[in-house]
Amino acid sequence: MAQPPAVYPHGQHESVVRSYRWRTVENSAAYLADDLRAGATVLDVGCGPGSITADIAERVAPGRVVAVDASADAVAKARQAAAEQGVQGVEFAVADAHALDGPDDTFDVVHAHQVLQYAADPVRALSEMRRVCRPGGIVGARDADHAMMGWYPEVPELTEWMSLYQRIARRDGGEPNAGRRLLSWARCAGLTDITCTTSTWCYATADERAWWSEVWSQRITSSGLAAQALDEGLATADDLQRIADGWRVWGQADDGWFTIVHGEIRCRV
Repeated sequence: MAQPPAVYPHGQHESVVRSYRWRTVENSAAYLADDLRAGATVLDVGCGPGSITADIAERVAPGRVVAVDASADAVAKARQAAAEQGVQGVEFAVADAHALDGPDDTFDVVHAHQVLQYAADPVRALSEMRRVCRPGGIVGARDADHAMMGWYPEVPELTEWMSLYQRIARRDGGEPNAGRRLLSWARCAGLTDITCTTSTWCYATADERAWWSEVWSQRITSSGLAAQALDEGLATADDLQRIADGWRVWGQADDGWFTIVHGEIRCRV
């Protein structure tokens, strides 16, 4: 019986998709860049709107890329974006990371970015990624560690935002501090040849602050996260608006800084 996925808290609101479309191999999967060689076969698990997928496809051409996501809406957006950009060599499908379609030993690289933190059973998901990866191939995963996020100035509403996000993510069955757990999950999945690294996103220029603060001021009031907070009585509309205003205060600070720390695992099968 397939493992039901944890509830994905963010949904497909425009502010969420906009932030995800910023992601590329360079800023989100650099630890795997050397493995994305011409002719490689790659499975991109949890592809979202497909910006990393498109970058992977360009790097491995004429190789084959399969991109899957649990959300049919996300897959449709990714397929449309790929068509508009003229991306070649990518197949898109709806799939559960806990029960991937396809035979064993298929792909040279199996990649998941910001996926395991939302999985109901991340060990099972990694076991599936290992199953479909050919011997000698690479399983890679990168996830944020929310508890290690840091910002300045210390706007109180951002501390409130973090507390709210942690509560929602855990109620949904996810693990918001996934980055520090990747090694443990990989070992439990039977992977042994594991290289662990970390990398960061840093928003500290005026343009970066303006973009990141506006993304989150909209997400906290309009995305699936906001709807869930309201429906479950975890916050009021006034609470969410106050947090959104705090994001804008942070974004306007000339010395504003926000760092997101990610854990990364690169596993040789």
